[in-house]
Amino acid sequence: MSPQTQQPKVLFVLTSHDQMGSSGKPTGWYLPEFAHPYDILAPHTQITIASVRGGASPLDPASVEASKDDVSLRSFDAIFYVGGHGPMFDLARNEISHKIISEFHSLDRIVAAVCHGPAALAYAKLPSGKYFLEDTPVTGFSNAEEKSYGVADVMPFELETALNETTRGGKVITGQNPASANGVGEAILKQLRKEGKSA
Repeated sequence: MSPQTQQPKVLFVLTSHDQMGSSGKPTGWYLPEFAHPYDILAPHTQITIASVRGGASPLDPASVEASKDDVSLRSFDAIFYVGGHGPMFDLARNEISHKIISEFHSLDRIVAAVCHGPAALAYAKLPSGKYFLEDTPVTGFSNAEEKSYGVADVMPFELETALNETTRGGKVITGQNPASANGVGEAILKQLRKEGKSA
């Protein structure tokens, strides 16, 4: 990349939610689902981190072991919704997030998410009223995985079911679970390179 060429910009969006429903169990964003894509993208892109409410965003404590108003969307080449159970509670129905997704769609930019991050995409609509994910293949944390983690009863909805209801590609990149985080980061970088936006 020549010195005059700017690196592409990627906006990482984190949850602000810190508790799984009425269970009292702590949640937030999931460390590997942030760290792996970050490590892949950081050498090649400028990463900005934002959260639903701005300021600090809770790290899901279980994941350690196992500036929203000043962001100009047009300056970003991709947006990435980090997983963790938190997005199920705040990003899924967040109007600001839905407007951002719609804006990225209208700008023909990359929209990516991993694990529970696709919750942010599930109910997003375009100005036409069409769901953002209509006619777009996606994946996210499955109902079976939710049950195996023992948290299905405290989730506000079943992500897999919601994605199946709103979906069926383009520049939408999703991964099913924490093991998919590397692949999502690599796919974002590959798409940026395809568009000539990264070395």
